Amino acid sequence: MIRSAAHENVLRAAMGIPRLLRHPVWTDTWPDRRGGLGVVLVPGFGSGDVSLTLIAKWLRSNGCRTAGAHIGLNVGCTGDLVDRVERRLEQHVAVTGDQVVLLGHSRGGGLARLVAVRRPELVRGLVMMGSPVLDPLGNPGVLRAARLLARLSSAGLPGMLDEDCLTGSCYRENMASLAAPLRVPAIAFFSRRDAIAPWRSCLDPFAKCVEIRSTHTGMALDPDLYHALGLCLEQWTASDFTDTGETDEPNSPAVSRWS
Repeated sequence: MIRSAAHENVLRAAMGIPRLLRHPVWTDTWPDRRGGLGVVLVPGFGSGDVSLTLIAKWLRSNGCRTAGAHIGLNVGCTGDLVDRVERRLEQHVAVTGDQVVLLGHSRGGGLARLVAVRRPELVRGLVMMGSPVLDPLGNPGVLRAARLLARLSSAGLPGMLDEDCLTGSCYRENMASLAAPLRVPAIAFFSRRDAIAPWRSCLDPFAKCVEIRSTHTGMALDPDLYHALGLCLEQWTASDFTDTGETDEPNSPAVSRWS
């Protein structure tokens, strides 16, 4: 666990910023600059909107209209957070006048998926980055952190996830939705170098799964992810794009790889 923590150190991840800013993907603009495509960005567990600052800036430089999820540090009850992301989605759809993309990192990708299942008519596409939707509590360290928050909630500290989120009806209902077929096109990024989200747990069977070589904390700074994401958004916004993602059958387990 100590080795994993060192591997996923936030300061170490930040060392990837100069590489991203020097990479052609940062300065090359998309041909049609995405025509005002709306994107709601949902941060990961224990993070805030600031954690997705650079990817939001990159999206805006390419013509997208971005909005943070405004859910604080993403440590609250899953059901409550899904409601808040849904309201943010509705607001951004009203602002942009069209469907928008939901983009989430880690737990944020799981929240985005839950909202996409609930409100597919508002979602242009779903992007999950290192999101262990198949087993959100599969990492023992994450489970210990969640149990600590539940104890703090029981002790009276507001704004924390509680025991219902771990074993009760909140957990059961949201796990069912995480396994439900998607009615929107989706892409799921994963990495075998991820020491936080077990990579197999990120292989959403109803999404296109793309492998990158990144740590969990450094995923939103990875140039290969940006390149693949740009291609994906270009496809979703094409005038002749018709894939709604509507199917009750899971996709092939085959994945794409960026190396």
